Amino acid sequence: MEIYYVIFGMLALLSVFGLIVGVSNDACNFLNSSIGCRAGSYNQAVCVAAVGVLLGACFSSGMMSVARNGVIQPEMFTFHEVMLLYLAVMVGNIILLDTFNTLGLPTSTTVSLVFSLLGAAIGMAIFTSGQLFTCPLVDYINEEKCFKMIVAIFASVAIAFTVGSIVMWLARLIFSFRYHKMYKAIGPIWCALALTAISYFIIFKGLKGSVFKEDIEMLVNAGYTPHIVLGAGIFWMLISAFLQYVCKVNTLRIAVLAGTGSLALAFAGNDMVNFIGVFMAAKDALFDPAITPDNVTTMKMGEILAGDGDAASLIYLIGAGLIMVAALFLSKKARKVTETELKLSSSSSGKERFGSSQPARIIVRTAINTARFITSITPAPIARFVSRRFTPLTPEEESGANYDMIRGSVNLTIAALLISLGTEMELPLSTTYVIFMVSMGSSLADRAWGRDSAVYRITGVLTVIAGWLLTGVAACLAALVVVLIMAYGGTWGMIAMLVIAGALLIKSTFFTREDKQEIRLIDVHKDASVHEFAASAAGRLGRMVGIYKAMVKALLEEDRDDLKRLRKKARTIKRDLEVLKENEVLPTLPTIPAELADRGQLIFRITEISLTTCERLITLVKASYNHIDNFHAGLTHEQANDLLALTEKIGRFYPNLIDMLKSGNYAGIKAMLGTTEQLSNDFADCITRHLMHSAANETDMRNGILYLTLLNETRAMVSHAFALIERIKELYEG
Repeated sequence: MEIYYVIFGMLALLSVFGLIVGVSNDACNFLNSSIGCRAGSYNQAVCVAAVGVLLGACFSSGMMSVARNGVIQPEMFTFHEVMLLYLAVMVGNIILLDTFNTLGLPTSTTVSLVFSLLGAAIGMAIFTSGQLFTCPLVDYINEEKCFKMIVAIFASVAIAFTVGSIVMWLARLIFSFRYHKMYKAIGPIWCALALTAISYFIIFKGLKGSVFKEDIEMLVNAGYTPHIVLGAGIFWMLISAFLQYVCKVNTLRIAVLAGTGSLALAFAGNDMVNFIGVFMAAKDALFDPAITPDNVTTMKMGEILAGDGDAASLIYLIGAGLIMVAALFLSKKARKVTETELKLSSSSSGKERFGSSQPARIIVRTAINTARFITSITPAPIARFVSRRFTPLTPEEESGANYDMIRGSVNLTIAALLISLGTEMELPLSTTYVIFMVSMGSSLADRAWGRDSAVYRITGVLTVIAGWLLTGVAACLAALVVVLIMAYGGTWGMIAMLVIAGALLIKSTFFTREDKQEIRLIDVHKDASVHEFAASAAGRLGRMVGIYKAMVKALLEEDRDDLKRLRKKARTIKRDLEVLKENEVLPTLPTIPAELADRGQLIFRITEISLTTCERLITLVKASYNHIDNFHAGLTHEQANDLLALTEKIGRFYPNLIDMLKSGNYAGIKAMLGTTEQLSNDFADCITRHLMHSAANETDMRNGILYLTLLNETRAMVSHAFALIERIKELYEG
């Protein structure tokens, strides 16, 4: 039995780790709306969310059946097989998450859990039955409920987006962007609707998974639900009216903060199974009195894993909730993720996270044509009324928040209700994607998606769905492979998987580099900051010149390994430039005042010219590497001499450039720039000599292509380099 206690301990450790990482990563889901619309401070939002998380943990027992019998048929597996299956799920998840994090691909813990259980069950069914292609999987898998869960996960995408769009459109039609006047009249009704909906799902849905389950069912069976809902609505409307009209309290803040708490509750209630569901099921199996050392390989688990688990599990749920609350308060990552996402979502303009795709363009084109058709058949008075309600705020009217409290309350309330509904139906949903899709739907209805961003946002939505599919397939395959290794490998197979899981856990905890690509503005008001930017651009140019000179030497020596190394260095410079542009230059430009517009223009042009110069360099190194890598003959003696002579001239213009810039002695720079015409003539002479030799059949065709590529791309690179030096000099002078 000792090996099973080791497995149980490993499951407990992984569950604690999952709880901490899960709440750190997902805290932004239920905190961003309240912080984004400035309904409260970060600490206030965290306190409200902590209460919701703790309550949600206590209400999550109903979801534990997903790991117990939602995917597998426990009566078909012995205790030994179930413990291996659960261990395979956790180990497979670790391998999956580590792989996806390394590749930078999106994941969902809900999708990962369901499909890992499915893959592990298939693998164990193959082992148990001894049949690979004719295994009766329907006997081992709860196909009806499994299919229902998978459909619910993916259907939640369309449902969340659609409901978020409709409710937000109606809310904006009622309140408009200048909502304060209308809210004074009907604010208590709006607040009461939100609070009543939240109360209904907490009482009748959340508490159905708690110790009050029998009392709630008695009220429902007695037909008191409508009376309680109506009473709650009247109660909240009276409270809201008193706070708004008598106490002069902004009840929208209350609605948003209540939504924050309910969304945190829904998150904990639905996602808790992702982190501790397997551990809880293993606990009930291991400590069941019917399990003895003599029957671990014969005792079937049908009765033991039936239902939702025993009442004593509430202690574990509360403990898990406390771990999540502690992580919520203490995790720096939770605050960092929230702040980063708020910065990135503060404006609909600028660089989009996702690119463009053909399906997205088709969807947007169809939507635009449909909107034009609807507009054409809508009576003019109605069209003008709707247009007035959706007229955005002017820059002078904006409060500086990412969006107003109307949208914040819609995002929180709708997301919480949808997740709570899934929890009540014992359907695991991805809270991240439900919240994301509700936010996308409300943004679309609120006309936050302009024509400049719609294609990219739709591409993002499609990317999320593709990420789900990839996560599901990968999770299923990973768990299947792991369970087969442990089942056929016996004790050594289990030890090997535990060692791999432990190594990956240590790696992800202690040896994963933090992402340091944070937005950092350039202080254009300070000469020192501007000169630092210019000096870094000059230094980067020096590295490119050095790579070019080393490339010519490696090409003539036919050193493939050195060319490969230089290609990697050139690509690294380009990536650094792209990060600089995205995280420093582009965010800085909108903040530059009119009197310093020239500096902003120079900063942007220096960045663009640097990128173009680097792209030319990459083309040169890549062409040289491919030529040598394919074992083509090197350059001729005359070609080599001409190229070396040009390289020597090119290498002269960079030394001491930074010193000249810092000292303000631009005489050397002017002389350097004066060599442009002479260099251009040298390139032309080299091309002419090559073409004459080529006409006389003295040059191999592949050598000729490479040589002409080197000459043309080098001339272009030098031209851009000179332009870059001129812009750097102007930035120093200005």
